[in-house]
Amino acid sequence: MKKSGILNRHLAGAIAELGHGDGVLVCDAGMPIPPGPRVVDLAFRAGTPSFAEVVDGLLDELVVEGATAAEEIRDANPAVAALLDGHFPRLELVPHDELKARTAAARLVVRTGEARPYANVLLRCGVFF
Repeated sequence: MKKSGILNRHLAGAIAELGHGDGVLVCDAGMPIPPGPRVVDLAFRAGTPSFAEVVDGLLDELVVEGATAAEEIRDANPAVAALLDGHFPRLELVPHDELKARTAAARLVVRTGEARPYANVLLRCGVFF
């Protein structure tokens, strides 16, 4: 059994398959998920695991060269906005409807148990070299 890092075998396997430029949507429990991307649903109950826990865990495993979130996050969820600003100084903000449309091109969707609005971010994978 794996000793550290991401223990969920579905998520660990999906991360191992990602390449440069691939999209990963980390989303709250209410985000509509389009058909197409691989989905790893981590939601256990409302709030568990939190959006912050999942983002922090993914950033331990992924190289991210860009991130996009809904512009509505600033007013609707300032705590998540601050978290994303701390991780991604060049965070791109787009209308929520555009973020939802972009999720169709994501390669992986990771659903958290987060139950607050606009706790969603689309990550663009980079390379480690």
